[in-house]
Amino acid sequence: MANLVFFHAHPDDEAISTGGTMALMADAGHRVVLVCATRGEMGEPAEGVLEPGELLGDRRERELKDSCEVLGVDALEFLGYKDSGMVGEASNDDPSCFWQADLEEASQRMAALLDNYDCDVLVGYDPHGVYGHPDHLKVHTVGERAAELAGVDRVLWATANRTVIDEARQSGALGDEDLEGDDRVDIEAFGMPAIEITHAIDVTAALDRKRASLAAHASQITDESFFLAMDDEMFAQAFGTEWLVDAARHRASAERQGDFMTSIFD
Repeated sequence: MANLVFFHAHPDDEAISTGGTMALMADAGHRVVLVCATRGEMGEPAEGVLEPGELLGDRRERELKDSCEVLGVDALEFLGYKDSGMVGEASNDDPSCFWQADLEEASQRMAALLDNYDCDVLVGYDPHGVYGHPDHLKVHTVGERAAELAGVDRVLWATANRTVIDEARQSGALGDEDLEGDDRVDIEAFGMPAIEITHAIDVTAALDRKRASLAAHASQITDESFFLAMDDEMFAQAFGTEWLVDAARHRASAERQGDFMTSIFD
């Protein structure tokens, strides 16, 4: 059995990007560890969700622990940095935020965790951080350097399939969720094109837990949200596959050779 470390930026990122894969790996008997860079203090809580005096970071930490229980995560670690907020916000300049963290210092922290858990496989983000969020970009650079420091040879990048999203946009399948209307997201650089993605992981067997892990993040994801409002059939179409890129293979050749691989160990 292998030790897999999933490295995410904020609570709820694990559910959105890799929740199904994490659950399947736990089902198969592998040790699944989640490292979260921040506690998501700069998120936007749903109206009325916080108790009087309750801090968002405290709530999101508890929500993440609930999500981990749903997904079968063996261990949860926080890297200890503050949420940097969305790109261009004043919070990006906070010296305590993850975006401003010294790369080598943060990578040493992460490498120590990889060593502690005897990591065989590290799952981080693609070079654009999936959609350009400062903390996601930092997860990529810190993850790459930490793997180098800890001698972890197997690194995978969680991403989104830009080709599939573009086709859905053009067909109108996204409806009101067309990303073109969100100025925080660069749709031209969202995820990666299908030809550069190496792995398509079928997570339909774990979709009930992926949905439950999303619902655990109630301060951010309500029943009316894009993630939870869709019916089971549409949810399966949107989230039944999770996309990964083998970092070493991508460095050798940006274009995938052959069909998508369907196992994280291919």
